[in-house]
Formats: sequence, structure tokens, C-alpha cells
Amino acid sequence: MKELKVIFMGTPEFSVPVLKELIKNCTVIGVVTQPDKIVGKNKEKSFSPIKQVAIENNIRVFQPEKIRREYDDILKMDPDIIITCAYGQIIPEVILNYPKYGCINVHASLLPKLRGGSPLHHAIIDGYDKTGITIMYMDKGMDTGDIIEQEEIKITDNDTVGTIHDKLSVIGSSLLIKTLPSIINGTNKRIKQNDIEATYCHNITHEEEKIDFNNKGRDIFNKVRGMNPYPVSYFTLGNKIFKVYDVSYDINNKYPNKRIGEVVSQTKNNLTIKVMDGTIDLLEIKKEGKKKMMIKEYLNGEKENYEGMIGNE
Repeated sequence: MKELKVIFMGTPEFSVPVLKELIKNCTVIGVVTQPDKIVGKNKEKSFSPIKQVAIENNIRVFQPEKIRREYDDILKMDPDIIITCAYGQIIPEVILNYPKYGCINVHASLLPKLRGGSPLHHAIIDGYDKTGITIMYMDKGMDTGDIIEQEEIKITDNDTVGTIHDKLSVIGSSLLIKTLPSIINGTNKRIKQNDIEATYCHNITHEEEKIDFNNKGRDIFNKVRGMNPYPVSYFTLGNKIFKVYDVSYDINNKYPNKRIGEVVSQTKNNLTIKVMDGTIDLLEIKKEGKKKMMIKEYLNGEKENYEGMIGNE
């Protein structure tokens, strides 16, 4: 497939294995990624992991602010096919209709489930027992195009968004290369998505990162895992923000007279909070102004007694 001229569109680390496999197997003539950002107190310029790979491989980089208006130079490259993976902008129809082999997307869910911008997180947050990669033709809708190929993995209670990210980024790269010949030859079976079965996942807001103790323990457990290691769930206690990386939950009625969100037990090894259907135990946290640590380590160095305090008040 070395004669295949590819333009790749992607931005985050998740996309990197896909681009690297395309570089090995095809002729990547251009990379489209999000514009550089100014970050930190020193206002240093930061660019995407995909741009870094492109620079290392002497591939031309395009960084349009709004691709729906800035696409002429991309089309002048005359690609045979355009591959996208977590690019971050809606691709206009003029681009979708240009390459002779179409525009192909590597999406991190088993479509039509979890269309949208945060499928990795919501596969865990929403309690799915499996997820996967979908290779699909792009159309003007949000992840609504025909399915070409899928590969699934199980989600276990030990998984976080970090582990799912790493597994699916590798699967996505290998499944795309495996599928490309059938796209070029026109031998793949295009499968229409069943819109009735579709679910959606918008980008996570800061407010949604906050733990709601009125929820069930299992739902909080899923939320914490679905935001570890990023963007990380949190709650407030005693006017301090606690980021939460790991919890366990227990469905019980040990504390019938305690209020939702109340710290019902504090020992040298445990900090237990009342939730809707029982309790959760904090296992790994980061208190505002401190480093991330296991709860035993934190409590052994902590002088404050939280018992009786209410989280998120």
C-alpha cells in the first residue's frame, strides 16, 4: 500500500499509533492537527503529539483554526484517502467528498453506541461491559457513517479510562491497516448504523467531574475510573478540593442516620463517605496543595479529623 497517498487528521496521544502505522504502510503526504496552544505561567507554545510525529517524519503539517473554511491547501495535496482519528473538528462535506477512496474514521467505540467526543470516558462512566474500535466511512453526521469493521474488548472493574485508552489506541492502528485493502478494493461490507440503538457522549465539562454523593456507590465507582487519569473526578471537603483516583464501594445500611456525603468513619487506613445506597471508601486521592497518594499514606500524615463533615457543601 506504499503507493496510497494519505492525509491523516488527528490530535491527541490516542491517535499516535494510528499515524505511525500509516507511515509504515502508506505514503502519508500531510497531517492535519489542531493549532498550537499557549500554556503555563511562562506562556510556552505547546503542540499536539500528532504534530510531533509529523515533524519527526518530515511530513507537512496543516493546523487550520476552522477547517470548514481553511481546506484549500489540504485538497491541493490530492490525497487518495483521508484518515481521521480524534481530530477534534467537524470535517466539511467538500473534504468528505474529495478523496477517491473516501474519508475513513477510527472511532473509539462500538458504533452506534457512544457517538461523540468522549467515548473512552463514557464507556466506563455509563457502565458498559464492553467497548472497542469502529472503522467507518465518514459522512456529514456525528459518527453516523457506514461501519466497515469493528473489534471489541471487555471492560473490567480494574479498567480506567487510561487502560482503555492504551488498549484501544493499539487496536485502532492494527485494525485500520488490516481493513485498508478492502477499502481500496471496494470489497468491504458497508453496514448502515441503526440510529435507534445510538447513544451519545458529549465532551465532559468541569461540573460533571464533581462527585455527587446522592448517586449510588457503583455509579461513583464508575465515574472515578472513567476519569482516571484525566480529567480526574473531585469533591470538596472542609473548603479543600480532593481529586479522587480510586474508590471502593459497599452496599450496606450501616449508617442509617447519617447524611448523604457525610464522612462516617475515619481510621488510620480508611476514609468512608455515605452515599445513596451505602458507602464509598477513598483509596487514592490528591488533596489540594498536596501530592497524589494512597489513602493510608495520606491519613498517616493528616492531623485533621473529617468525621461528621459533609462533602461538597
